[in-house]
Amino acid sequence: MGIKEERKDLVLVAEIGSTTTLVSAFAGLDGGSPSFVGQGQALTTVAQGDVNIGLSEARVSLDARIGPTRGAEMLATSSAAGGLVVTVHGLAYEMTVRAAREAALGAGAVIHLITAGLLAEESLAEVEAICPRLILLAGGIDYGEERIILENARRLSALSCQAPVVYAGNVALQKRVAEIFHQAGREVHLLPNVYPGIDQLVVEPVRTTLHRVFEEQITHAPGMDRVRAIITGKILPTPGAVMLAAMALREEIGDLMAVDVGGATTDVHSVTEGSPSLRDRLQDPEPLGKRTVEGDLGVFRNAPRIASMLGTDTTPPALPADDAEREMAATFTAVAVHEAVLRHVGRIKQGFTPSGRFEVVTGRDLTAVKWVIGTGGALTRLAQGRDILSGIRRKPGEPLLLPEQATVLLDRGYIMSACGVLMAKWPAAAVKLLKRSLGIT
Repeated sequence: MGIKEERKDLVLVAEIGSTTTLVSAFAGLDGGSPSFVGQGQALTTVAQGDVNIGLSEARVSLDARIGPTRGAEMLATSSAAGGLVVTVHGLAYEMTVRAAREAALGAGAVIHLITAGLLAEESLAEVEAICPRLILLAGGIDYGEERIILENARRLSALSCQAPVVYAGNVALQKRVAEIFHQAGREVHLLPNVYPGIDQLVVEPVRTTLHRVFEEQITHAPGMDRVRAIITGKILPTPGAVMLAAMALREEIGDLMAVDVGGATTDVHSVTEGSPSLRDRLQDPEPLGKRTVEGDLGVFRNAPRIASMLGTDTTPPALPADDAEREMAATFTAVAVHEAVLRHVGRIKQGFTPSGRFEVVTGRDLTAVKWVIGTGGALTRLAQGRDILSGIRRKPGEPLLLPEQATVLLDRGYIMSACGVLMAKWPAAAVKLLKRSLGIT
């Protein structure tokens, strides 16, 4: 193919997911009439040891639809590494479980093992077999128990699995715990105690660290270095790209939330200031844009976790091929959406004092959201996507702060994350393309 035949007019955006890889083609980004030209799709090839295989197959699929795309600029997002696999080790099981779940909430973490008390050989062998991306070591109120925590640190430091360690236990032991892991040549992050005192829970520092590590590792799938060699700029985490698109779109159409159900995670993004009538009761400040990434809720790679919630051993295939498979995928998608939104949304809580009853708002207030957007393969490709999202509405009198009146939109072109990538260089064109995909004129 000669130079004249190269497609310098096109920009391609690859989305390398945990299950499927998409390549979307766009034209006219520098002018006033941007267009979505077409899209190719293939299964992601993490299992084959090289995501480039699936990316190449998606390019072939795209070329079959729109013609050769050689010479086009390429950008990329990735969530191919799936959820952040974590093991958690503490003292009291009830406290450790609660702290771990709260810390993992929205951070993209998948907890594969929780232990309490002194780590046994069997548990250490299990950690070795799991080889998590991160180990969370907790336990003990501040200036309380020391012996078991220090011994657990020594045993974890001796593992061949070189996962970084987050220590969020008894603050009095931070220096000694750090020395144990540093002497073993291990990476350790020291954070405030998740349980500094009885009935006190401080999870935000741990959650922030988990989220940062998740965003760093989500693009680290086998073969990703070769992908970096053929794209322009850095590879964005797919959830981050969707949030960029949501933030820009909110400037055009008002408060919104977007739900992205994938093979490994279900992500909920909301961009809202909440209802003015509830702000004076807000217990803690909330950001304008908030994202939660649920690493245990996926409809393919993490489908067994949803299957256990449904009481079945059967899971849907990556690409449903008949009505029965599509119906199963829709059921799993509905569970993923319901559970992820429950974890994202805030609540009205009541309390009582000698002077009477009072109400406070905890968490995310979604009552002012005007638009509920569905993106990702499950919600945009299944016929039931709109019906599933229609359930995200607040019922009269319920404490959940869900949208009260919202219009459901589907990202029909499945390009929301791609538009987030385009925002960096072509913001106006990206917003126009996304509005068109959502059916907004």
